[in-house]
Amino acid sequence: MNIEGWATTQQAADLLGVERESVYIYVRRLKDFPQPTKIGRTLLFDRQALLDWRKDHPARGKRDSPPA
Repeated sequence: MNIEGWATTQQAADLLGVERESVYIYVRRLKDFPQPTKIGRTLLFDRQALLDWRKDHPARGKRDSPPA
């Protein structure tokens, strides 16, 4: 689905560099995470709101191995 200015859950995950399940967790747990609009069964996120949120919440670095 490609609606200009909007992103599906998978597109939001790709945009933020996280797994799709993480987006669902963010919606439920993070008060400042952009809330989606539901169209039928599809959640749509405002693409600019996601980019603004990411700017305020930089991605954490990933570890290659668990700490010793």
